[in-house]
Amino acid sequence: MNLKSRSKKWLLMKHSELIATITEPFFLNFTYHRKRTILMGIKTKIDWCDSSWNPVTGCLHGCQYCYARGIMERFGGACHVAPHYHDVEDPVENVGVVYEYSSGKNHVLNEPYFDAKNEKVAPYPYFFDPTLHRYKLDEPQRWKKPRTIFVCSMADLFGEWVPTEWISAVIEACKAAPQHRYLFLTKNPKRYIKLIQAGILPLNNDRFWYGTTCENPMQEYFFCGKAKTFVSIEPIFAPFTGLNYFDTPPEQRVDWIIVGAETGNRKGKVIPEKSWIDELAYCSAQQKTPIFMKSSLREIMGDDFIQQFPWDK
Repeated sequence: MNLKSRSKKWLLMKHSELIATITEPFFLNFTYHRKRTILMGIKTKIDWCDSSWNPVTGCLHGCQYCYARGIMERFGGACHVAPHYHDVEDPVENVGVVYEYSSGKNHVLNEPYFDAKNEKVAPYPYFFDPTLHRYKLDEPQRWKKPRTIFVCSMADLFGEWVPTEWISAVIEACKAAPQHRYLFLTKNPKRYIKLIQAGILPLNNDRFWYGTTCENPMQEYFFCGKAKTFVSIEPIFAPFTGLNYFDTPPEQRVDWIIVGAETGNRKGKVIPEKSWIDELAYCSAQQKTPIFMKSSLREIMGDDFIQQFPWDK
């Protein structure tokens, strides 16, 4: 056995020993990959937040450019059937096709799933199936230092297929750790309204930010005078000329705009023109709306690259 293989075997053995002996859920919540241990939910490459937190994972939108799908394919796990499997409800009608790596079912994990065959925790054992990781709900309470958290970066928490009970559990977990700022993002902004009407989403609370993903200027977005709202134009596929975010009364405008280019190497990938971003920056400046350009635009924008946070006003 050469040094490289011995090193890998030692790391796997140590990882297995930790899994077998440590019972504290916080320490169980990590995965081994490529000779390193990653503590899930603490660090993120998303540059407009400090951390990502994923008590719910999986999505049925089926976006071709989805980065979360790629992450799940790389780090997900090796199984579709785990000991804690059970159906929560049947797939919602009219969701569309059942996408690759999705059985169309919802799942619940009460503790991390340890893949004994590969000797590691499988963070996404059901790949892109909607999954509630119940053991992760108390994570924000363990993070004592205040941070800005992107909630469910590996899912659309407000997709129609997500049970309301799951959303309520996530919101209650956020309320239990008020030291943090929570950013939510969805392609289904109508569900925000339903949940507000049901009394589930907090209003008049600047620790909760509700965002809408928009790929073109005709898409609906969520705004509310009693809540902090933002729009994420990512990836941007076309110019947003005459963007209606800026043509509305002040009470109907969002509080923040995020814009970014498509990443990865997808065939047909769209490279945005600088003029598209320049117009967004000009309009946001006129309306005094902070704009945050993701690092994917740094090379395109050059000296005009801007990263503004609304809470720094």
